[in-house]
Amino acid sequence: MKHTAQDILNYVEDNDVKFVRLAFCDIFGNQKNISVYSSELPRVFEYGICFDGSSIAGFMNTEESDLILWPDPDTMTILPWRPAEGRVMRMYCDITLPDGKPFEGNCRGYLQSVAKRIQAKGLSCTVGCECEFYLFETDEHGNPTRIPMDHGGYFDMAPLDKGENIRREICFAMEDMGLQPQHSHHESGHGQNEIDFLYSAPLRTADNVNTLKSTIKAIAGSNGLFASFMPKPLADQAGSGMHVNLSLTRDGRNLFAGDIAPDSEAGHFIAGILAHARELTAFCNPVPNSYNRFGSCEAPRYISWSRQNRSQLVRLPSASGEFCRLELRSPDPACNPYLVIGLILAAGLDGIERELPLPAPVNRNLFHKDAAAGLESLPRTLREAITVAAQSDFIAKELPLAVMNKYFEYQTQLCIASETAHDPAAWEREHCFLVL
Repeated sequence: MKHTAQDILNYVEDNDVKFVRLAFCDIFGNQKNISVYSSELPRVFEYGICFDGSSIAGFMNTEESDLILWPDPDTMTILPWRPAEGRVMRMYCDITLPDGKPFEGNCRGYLQSVAKRIQAKGLSCTVGCECEFYLFETDEHGNPTRIPMDHGGYFDMAPLDKGENIRREICFAMEDMGLQPQHSHHESGHGQNEIDFLYSAPLRTADNVNTLKSTIKAIAGSNGLFASFMPKPLADQAGSGMHVNLSLTRDGRNLFAGDIAPDSEAGHFIAGILAHARELTAFCNPVPNSYNRFGSCEAPRYISWSRQNRSQLVRLPSASGEFCRLELRSPDPACNPYLVIGLILAAGLDGIERELPLPAPVNRNLFHKDAAAGLESLPRTLREAITVAAQSDFIAKELPLAVMNKYFEYQTQLCIASETAHDPAAWEREHCFLVL
């Protein structure tokens, strides 16, 4: 059941809520928020809250800087790591121009529009994201180091795995915030972890990815650790991915269950994602460091699909019933989840609308030398990914020109700064490691 503004006001009054964080993302996926005193909430629901869009990367120019935040009551949650006395509430927001017109940089709104297009086709969709991250020690001043908190590996237990208690604490916090934790474990890299939550509707899942990331950051910090969602923080260890799992249902039937014919609706959907995979890469893998991850440790480099095979870009995991799904393995946790989930769904829809035939599966281990002969590759660098996306008719149809221009301009600046840095390692630490 959806919450209303009055529901939230009643809750605030009855539960000693003193502060309300109004959260949103810039177009690059960086989380932002403003905190208001709870007594201001009635005014915020009625009139929104104005902020300076020119100070948010990729949003507005100085001469037209005012934007309005509108909290979504259905995203209300209490932050469980904040004090129980004088509680802190958080809601995600949509963004409009002062005249009430939609703001083009509101990526949450873009995902909502794609979800409506899915529904208009008579389809229902659920999405789940598997978000990997690293936990690092901090120094005597509380600053992050590159020393992983442990030397465990995939599915290891204590004493190799030192993250059990922190993952447990994170799972309890997630549960308190309305997410449903499913699995948590040590991942392949030293200090690398994964915590998965139950799939949901596309918009809720994107919101939940941001909730998960902020929760992990907060709880790691309270334990004297630093959580990093940088795609490849350690050169000799596994990269961190954000695999996107997606199910489609029509008339109660999961389209990914059983055999998938090349000319079926599910086949067309997968074909659309494969056809646009190169164009999506600038969004799925948005920083220079993202490209250090491809081609090893189960991070795909080539455009192909099959069942179960983890070397493929798209795979259909072994599952039954409602859990039948496709898994796109290229995205990483540096991405903007609203843009990425929206663009993946739009690519699949394009495949359905154009009735693209699904190519034959590739049942080879593509991490072996020469196994990928004849297959098209994902872009090898962020520069290449920007070029491909900027020339894409599909991306131009999906995203406003102003958003595209600002997104690619920012990424190009990242490339230039990374390539010309006097000390590349120091640049990467300041602009990727410490902020992702």
